[in-house]
Amino acid sequence: MKMNIEELLDELEDVLESSTKFFGGRSIIVTDNVRAIVDDIRLNIPQEIKQANNVLSDRTDIVNNAKREAESIIKAAEERARALVAQEEITRLAQAKATEMINAANAKSLEMRKAAQDFVDDIMAKADDSMMESVNELRKTRSALRQQRQITTINPEIASEEE
Repeated sequence: MKMNIEELLDELEDVLESSTKFFGGRSIIVTDNVRAIVDDIRLNIPQEIKQANNVLSDRTDIVNNAKREAESIIKAAEERARALVAQEEITRLAQAKATEMINAANAKSLEMRKAAQDFVDDIMAKADDSMMESVNELRKTRSALRQQRQITTINPEIASEEE
């Protein structure tokens, strides 16, 4: 059964609360249980983070493919220009066409790079939002645990009543 991060944090909190308590507020925690829960949290990291890593890899491939395509277009344009060198007018037209193709290839490469960067930024923003929500929940849980610990430390009778 796949659990979400909040359920896993609740389970972690249950393990902490069910730990054996000693006089003075100290507790024994079964580290194997905590490690298993932490491993489950790692396995359940939001899909957006995994997707962002894939997008970063895909972005590199897209940029490299665009560069190869641009180089191929440039090479083709240069070869065509060399073949047309025989006549001055044809040479001038070929150079203009090669420049046009190079500019088009560079523009296409720039456009593809921008699109990939925008896509990565969007995915990373979603992952950032998701992670911030998880971090905020974790902070709230930690704060609640600290408050409980302070209450227990200030008034040990409350702790014995809760047990």
